[in-house]
Parts: sequence; structure tokens; C-alpha cells
Amino acid sequence: MKNGAFVFDAHTGFWDASKENCKNRFGDVFIESFYGIHNALNPPESKWTMQYESVFRKVDPDWYLSEIFIKGDADMSILSTQVLKDFYYKGFCSAERNMILRDLAPERIISLGAVDPRIPNGVQEIERQVKECGVRGFKWYTAEWRGQSRGWSANDPMVFPLYEKCLELGIKNMHFHKGPGVEPLSLARFDVRDIDEPACLYPELNFIIDHVGLPRLDDFCWIGASCPNVYGSLALALAFVHKRPRYFAEIMANLLFWLGPERIIYGTDFPIWYPHWQLDGFMAFQLPDDLKEEYGVDLTDEIKQKIIGGNIARLYGIDIESKLKAIENDEIAQRKRAYAAEHPEFAQGKEEVA
Repeated sequence: MKNGAFVFDAHTGFWDASKENCKNRFGDVFIESFYGIHNALNPPESKWTMQYESVFRKVDPDWYLSEIFIKGDADMSILSTQVLKDFYYKGFCSAERNMILRDLAPERIISLGAVDPRIPNGVQEIERQVKECGVRGFKWYTAEWRGQSRGWSANDPMVFPLYEKCLELGIKNMHFHKGPGVEPLSLARFDVRDIDEPACLYPELNFIIDHVGLPRLDDFCWIGASCPNVYGSLALALAFVHKRPRYFAEIMANLLFWLGPERIIYGTDFPIWYPHWQLDGFMAFQLPDDLKEEYGVDLTDEIKQKIIGGNIARLYGIDIESKLKAIENDEIAQRKRAYAAEHPEFAQGKEEVA
């Protein structure tokens, strides 16, 4: 918890970009791009101290749990996926790998699945991942390579049977990477303008747009204004709270104006960045007065509480009070209290250590 509020990080990763898993040079390039983004936006005092090869390239389960839940303030998190089988033998983040971490803290972690709609058995794969891997949503990565194909579109009719299978199975949350192009993938293939058609055709589905379409924020906001089942996830955008606070303020003012406070979702992109400074920075952040006046919005403490946990909890049908009771004395909570006792500086200023 943070300042007495439930915290639910809706965008984290449990990837394997180890040398052993890389098929070719593109696997190296992809993870190096992640590390480059980290170096560009992280505050100097928060840069990683772990080994790049042995820890950053392949996320350690216990390290993840420690940083997100024990040293961090999250109560729950979502594990994303990027399969990238053209770059990695076992995939970068897969439904199968996500199971390993989710099963260590099943009350706290929701894992997503991923299916490439270009494969011939996509509908069957949706069903397999729901029933065998226990996924509760899907992450769609429209710039993924597959042979000579360099991407696909969310509004391609070939994808519609997959959306329909998700609905049939009770899976309603569709997470889409619609943001920056990660080398060697194409920025054009992440264009957000293919979202409005499926959002209109499938109003029962929730389209959670990771990275709020950056750098195409205007396109995303116009789509979000017309489609009430489109949501904006702050992963990546939130990282600008430190180095470019005015830019972040403009992003937030636009999201609040076009989508409203009920459709903005907190996510950190951990482990590209530590989650701690992003949450601290967001909770302390205030919109400049001129933007408040121009857009007619504000970022109040009540709105922040919705963004950091309440909104995504609602989409996944989680009763916050019941969830907090379920985890108040689990192994993670006990480790967190023990860590706080051993590190008094950690608990300073925190209202909650469980």
C-alpha cells in the first residue's frame, strides 16, 4: 500500500533474454534496447546495481518479488508477455514462464497470455493458455516478427475469432503495446489507430493500451474519447515524471480531459526501471496551475488512488478490501515486515509495511 491506498502495478515483466535463449543478434538488440531506455530515463540514484548478464537479462523470481512487493509498495502486479519466438528459443515473456512466478504468489500476481494471430491454431492456443496456464488476460504485440511478416493489425479480421474466443472463455482484458518501437521492431507497427474498430465491435472487451499510444498521444486520446472500453496504462509515460515533469503533466492533463480518472491505469514497466521512484514521484506530483485551468482537470489524492490500484482492480473483478485481508499475513507480508524491522530507514514515512 501507499499512503493507505491499494497499489496494483499493471505492467511488469518476467523475461528471459539470456544468451542461452537468444536465437540471433536481434535477441541481443531487443534486451539492449530495454537497458538503453533504462539508462536514459532512470534517476541517477536509482540505476541498477545488479549484473547485466546474470540478472537484468534473465529476471530472477525472488528478486522480482523483493523489489515489487517487499521493498516496493505494490499489493498486486500483472505479468506482461512479449513472445518474440523469432528472437528467442523459448520466447521473451511467455504464458508458461509467467506461471513460474505467479505460482509463488498467486494471490498477488495475475499473469497474461499471448497469441500471435498469424499462427494457424490461434483460437485453440487462446483456450489452451486460459485452461492450462491460468491466464486472466492477453497481451497483444502487433509489431512482432513472424518469418517475413513484420507485424499485424488489431483490426484485421483474422484476429476477430481470437477476441470472440476470449469472450467465450470469460476473458475480457486485452492489453496492447501501443507505444514506442523497441529496436529492431517497427514503430509504425505499434500505431494505435487500429484499436478503435475492434473496441467498437467488441464493447464487452476492455482494451488496455500500454504506454498510452506514445508518441501518438493525440490519436490515442481521440480514440479513448469515443470508445468507453479503452483504457490508458501509464507504463513508460510514468517514467517521465522525473526527467520531464512538464511533459508528464501534459500527458496526464490530456488523459484526465479525454478519458477521465476512471480509465487511467498505473504501470511501471519493471524491471526496466525500479518501481519505487515512479510511485513516489507520482504520488507527490501536482499538475501545474496553468494546465489545471486550461484542461479543467486536477490530479487529486482521490484520483491518484483510483489510478494506482482501484481502476485495474475493477477491471479484474477484485474486491480490494477482501484482497487486502487475503494477503495481510501471507509470506510476502511477513518478509516485508521483517525487512522493515531490519532496515528502519525503509519504513520511514511509510504508512503501511504489510
